[in-house]
Amino acid sequence: MQFVAASKLKRAQDATLASRPYSEKLDEVLADLAAVLGAEDHPLLAQREDGKRLIVLITTDRGLAGPLNTNTIRYAAREITGHSGDLSLVTVGRKGRDAMRRAGVPMAAHFTGFGDRPAFADVLPVARLVTDDFLAGTYARVDVIYNRFVSTLVQKPEMIQLLPIRATEDTEGIPGNQFIFEPSASAVLEQLVPRYVATRLFQAVLEGKASEESSRMVAMKNATENAEDLIEDLTLSYNKVRQSNITREMIEIASGAQAR
Repeated sequence: MQFVAASKLKRAQDATLASRPYSEKLDEVLADLAAVLGAEDHPLLAQREDGKRLIVLITTDRGLAGPLNTNTIRYAAREITGHSGDLSLVTVGRKGRDAMRRAGVPMAAHFTGFGDRPAFADVLPVARLVTDDFLAGTYARVDVIYNRFVSTLVQKPEMIQLLPIRATEDTEGIPGNQFIFEPSASAVLEQLVPRYVATRLFQAVLEGKASEESSRMVAMKNATENAEDLIEDLTLSYNKVRQSNITREMIEIASGAQAR
């Protein structure tokens, strides 16, 4: 399982790192636009003070991935218990669903079966669900909790605000009303904003997959080493008992011969 995870890790890591620049640049563009535009330009930019909160929790479908899922679920649990208002969950992955179901947290939907090679089309139903619910006023805020892939040995639970789109705090250099939209700001955002939501979710799924394979590879490596140490200790104990039995039998034979 260690070697299988290692082979899958290379593919998952390459996909994650290749998509990061696009996702980060799209983040930057939307943050700049949100700083100068408002809800009248697109409803996904609308900031609401009060309302229900939705958390999209991304975990794995399978276990044997070390502390990865445990850390993510604990991170989500702290966020849930610290929230005083109404809250609901959308889970991606069986481990998160099972843990939240046992905890009695209300769940709006569950998605699974993205496989070892997640595709952009896989996250479109999730993106459509959260976008439609936000536009309908069901939720005032949508967050995503996932594992960010830092390195083979480090995977960090992280939360990002997905909706409403958060404006950048550094407005220096942003041209403001000098933005030129063709045919209009609303028409451009109509195409760009839904793509942003799906891209952000897809990036989180890719980060989770790379984190899963790296954590599983390390966990299986540790399990192999622990098993080898256990085998070595048991073999030593077996040889000691065997040698003790042989010595005892030799003494008994020698004692019997002398008695005759």
